[in-house]
Amino acid sequence: MFEIFPQVTLRDVVDILIVTFLIYRVLVYLSRTRAIQILFGIMTIVLISVVAKLLNLYALSFLVNSILTIGIFALIVIFQPEIRKLLARLGEGQLGVFTKTYEAQKVVDEITRAVVAMGKDKIGGLIVIERKVKTDGYAEAGTVIDAKVFKELIITIFWPGTPLHDGAVIVRDDRIKKAGVILPITLNTSLPQTVGTRHRAAIGITEETDSIAVVVSEETGRISIAYHGKLVKNIEPQRLKRVLLSLLIQNEDKKSLKDMLITFIKGEKIEENS
Repeated sequence: MFEIFPQVTLRDVVDILIVTFLIYRVLVYLSRTRAIQILFGIMTIVLISVVAKLLNLYALSFLVNSILTIGIFALIVIFQPEIRKLLARLGEGQLGVFTKTYEAQKVVDEITRAVVAMGKDKIGGLIVIERKVKTDGYAEAGTVIDAKVFKELIITIFWPGTPLHDGAVIVRDDRIKKAGVILPITLNTSLPQTVGTRHRAAIGITEETDSIAVVVSEETGRISIAYHGKLVKNIEPQRLKRVLLSLLIQNEDKKSLKDMLITFIKGEKIEENS
């Protein structure tokens, strides 16, 4: 019975561990999406197929196998959004986007000053900061601005009554590329009803890309940040600056290979508060 174990080599163990880890990471990723319910359904059909073969239920086995054969093609369509997101995550590359620290600091300073001022006056706003994955394929319409990031410009764009105040601002590198942009809304059904449209759009674009979204609530003036589909509400200005800088500055010395591996294994996320 145990004769097979001496034949297992270190390479086999490593192979099994890698496959197990990849399956685990995919399941963890799918557990945060609506696809997990479909996956459970597929597993149920597979289980029925196995039981049908064991009991020699030929008609049921034929029916289930036919469903599975057709289902392979259907899965490509059903899981298309999740597949696109997963491939985008795999292709993100480096953690940062700015190669010069002072550029990132200036952009972060201007955005922080703007959202703080907007929060005091309860001016709603949504600022999306691109990283490696561009938002062109997800951000609909919008007006091209192509101007340096400045506090006054951001406030002017979101000032109530202006033509662009309802949409989002897209920041690429150190420039505001577009304003009045319509973003995809998250399909996450577990969010409470109190989460508004701006916040849902912030979560939506960060689910689809590796962008960072900063939101100012029109009702409360409070600042929130979204990243990788996670929303951190009521974030203080100084903490906002620290988080933005840590995500935007491309500095290999700040994150060792060991730290990057631990982050990937645990699943990258921002600390949350209520």
